[in-house]
Amino acid sequence: MNAKFDISGIRIETERLLLREFCDSDLNDVFEYASIDGVGERAGWPHHENIDITKKILSNFIKEKKTFAIVNKENNKVIGSIGIEPYGSEDKLTEFSNYFGREVGYVLSKDYWGKGLATEAVKAVIDYLFNSLNYDFLLCGYYDFNSQSKRVQEKCGFKAYRKFLFETNLGTKEPGVLNLLLNHKKNISLVFSHPETLIYKE
Repeated sequence: MNAKFDISGIRIETERLLLREFCDSDLNDVFEYASIDGVGERAGWPHHENIDITKKILSNFIKEKKTFAIVNKENNKVIGSIGIEPYGSEDKLTEFSNYFGREVGYVLSKDYWGKGLATEAVKAVIDYLFNSLNYDFLLCGYYDFNSQSKRVQEKCGFKAYRKFLFETNLGTKEPGVLNLLLNHKKNISLVFSHPETLIYKE
């Protein structure tokens, strides 16, 4: 089942990054990376055509309290986001009925691709959710065309869980893979539902 999450007051620091709540002063940084064609599209949303769209999205980030700003410590610039989202199909994925988890989603400025920063951010969030909040599992997905995101998730320990057809905010349906990561400090035994899409191997 979906675990509770509230980002209020949480700050996670890594070697190169600070993960924190978004604030209004992040507007220009967010627009800078979110307005680039091909950045949002890899995560299923259209790049921002104008700063008013960014302002609305940023307001939602602040209000909903479930999305970290990824800050580059070298220049104190917001270079992406990582959301701790409720996972969908909670009623159908009965294997998680007795366990608590969420779905992780992320996006990174194109200027910072290929530097291992997305992996660094996701690993830090996993550590926090498993060791501080005691979650049982995490889900994370990628579209078939997004090999970069696939590699990030593999480096973070996620395993292929289900073949999935994702509905995007672009009005399309994209084939992809939903990945699963279990908290190995716990004794978790899953009885998987919906074998027609299942690809998980323990």
